[in-house]
Amino acid sequence: MMVSSQKIYTPQFIFICLSSLFFSASYNMLIPELPSYLSNLGGVEYKGLIISLFTLTAGFSRPFSGKLTDTIGRKSVLIIGALVCVVSGLFYPILTSVSGFLFLRLVHGFSTGFSPTAIAAYVSDIIPKKRLGEAMGIQGMCFSTGLALGPALGSYIKLYSNYNVLFYSSSMMALLSIILILRVKETLVNKQQFTLQTLKISKSDIIAKEALPAAYVTFSTYLSFGVILTLIPDWSDHLGIINKGTFFIAFTIASLFVRLLAGKISDVYGRKIIITIGLVILSIALLLLGKLESINGMLIAATLYGIAMGIISPTVNAWTIDLSNPLTKGKSIATMYIALEAGIGLGALLSGWYYTNMIEKIPQIFFVCSIIAFFGLIYILVENNQKS
Repeated sequence: MMVSSQKIYTPQFIFICLSSLFFSASYNMLIPELPSYLSNLGGVEYKGLIISLFTLTAGFSRPFSGKLTDTIGRKSVLIIGALVCVVSGLFYPILTSVSGFLFLRLVHGFSTGFSPTAIAAYVSDIIPKKRLGEAMGIQGMCFSTGLALGPALGSYIKLYSNYNVLFYSSSMMALLSIILILRVKETLVNKQQFTLQTLKISKSDIIAKEALPAAYVTFSTYLSFGVILTLIPDWSDHLGIINKGTFFIAFTIASLFVRLLAGKISDVYGRKIIITIGLVILSIALLLLGKLESINGMLIAATLYGIAMGIISPTVNAWTIDLSNPLTKGKSIATMYIALEAGIGLGALLSGWYYTNMIEKIPQIFFVCSIIAFFGLIYILVENNQKS
C-alpha cells in the first residue's frame, strides 16, 4: 500500500474527494423526487422499495466489491461504481413502467455497493494512520456536500424542467466523477488481473469478524437514515415545504461543521468516546424529529441529526480501518458497509410498509428510530468496558 508522509492535501486526495462529491450528488439528487415519480407511474404502494431495493443490491455487492478492491485495485472498483450511475440515469427515461423502475433501482444500487468501499480503502492507503480520522472527515465532508447539493439540485431541476432532465443530469454528475478518478494513480501494490475466478466468493470473503463491532454501531445508526430517505419527502409536503431537499440541506450543512473536528479529535482521544457522543445526539435528534411537528422543528432536528452523523460517520470509518487486517482492508470496509446497507434497507422497507401514506404514523416511526439509536449507544458502552 502507498502511504505518504504526514501530508494529506495531495492531488490524489483532492481528486478522490471531489470524485466522491460528484458520485454522491449523482444518485442522491434523485431521492426527493422519486416517490412522486413512482406515484405518477401508478406504483404509490411501492414507495418503501425505492430505497430498500437500492440498498439490497448495494449490500449484496459488498463482498464482491471488498474482494475486488483487495485484488484488482481500488481505482477499477471506483470506476465500476460510478459507471453504474451513468448507465442507470440514462435508462430511467426509457423504462417507464413500475416494474422497469423497480428493476432500475436494483441495478442502480450496485453503484454504492462498489464506490464507497474503494474510496475508503484508497484514502487509508495514502493517508498516515495518525491523521486517518481527519482525512476520513474531509472525504466524508465532500461526500456529504454531494448528499446535500444533490437533493436540492434535483428538486430545483424537476421544479423548472422535467423528470428526464433530472435523470440525465444524474448521469452527467456520475460521468464527472469518473473523469476525476482517471486522474489518480492505483494504490494497491500487488494488483491482480481480473478473471471470472476473482468473482468467486467463499464464506470467509463475506464478513470480516474483526470489523463486526463497527458494523453493529453502523447498523443501529443508519437504520434511521433509511427511514428519513423514505419519509422525509412526504413529511416535508405535510409541513408545507416546497423543496423536498430542505431537510438534507440543513442536515448536511450541520454535518460539514463537525466532520473535520470529529475525525481529528478521534485521532487524539480515540474513536469510541467520539462515537458515544454522536449516538447521544442522534437519539435526541430523532426524538425531536417526531416531537416537533413544524418547519422550524424539522430544521432543528435536521441540524442535530447532521451533527450526530457528522460525528459518527468519519469516526466509524476510521475505526473500521483500525480494526482491519491491512491485507484485507477492503473486506473489513465492505463488512461495515453491509451493515450500513442493511440498516438503510430495513429502515426504508419497514417504515414504508408501516406508513402506507398515513401521515400521522410518521412521528411514531421516528420515536422507534430514536430507541434503536439508543441501543447502539448501550452497545458501544458495553463494548468499551469489555475492551478496557
